[in-house]
Amino acid sequence: MCFFLILGATECFLLAVMAFDRYVAICNPLHYPLVMSHKICVRLVVGCWVIAIPFHVGQTCQIFSLPFCDSNQIHHFFCDIPPMIKLACGDIFVNEMMVYVFALLFVTVPFMLILGYYSRIISTILQLPSNTGRAKAFSTCSSHLIVVLLFYGSASITYLNSKSNQYEGTDKLLSLFYTILTPMFNPVI
Repeated sequence: MCFFLILGATECFLLAVMAFDRYVAICNPLHYPLVMSHKICVRLVVGCWVIAIPFHVGQTCQIFSLPFCDSNQIHHFFCDIPPMIKLACGDIFVNEMMVYVFALLFVTVPFMLILGYYSRIISTILQLPSNTGRAKAFSTCSSHLIVVLLFYGSASITYLNSKSNQYEGTDKLLSLFYTILTPMFNPVI
């Protein structure tokens, strides 16, 4: 579960970094080699990992320190936070609040950055004089936007709605989007 959470949070930040890369490439193309140098790219990638690791190691320890008293079977495809919290007994309010706080930090903040970058990208694209240039810029961004919408949409619904016992099948289906479908699209990007 720890590795899954770390990889998921890193993916959130990497999608934001990719949006920043597209923003610089489209809105400041002449400055692109300076802004997105190899050194900066390495720092951005390392930063994504450094931010994700300590938070999710702590969150995993917190989840597995809960008392589990009923069933030991997770009604899910893999060991994830919402199904684990459903198995816990006792007071889980603090754990649920931590899930919401981490979801806000690791899902909402990068998503808002992506929205900000793409609003600037779209306004720049619409100002391009040629239809060919606009079409090329939109095609460059469309695959990334599809992955962002699939990943953030399904992850947000899953993690911000962790109390839904009546829709376990929907939760399982949504988890397939951010665990299998989105990583399959990454090579296309």
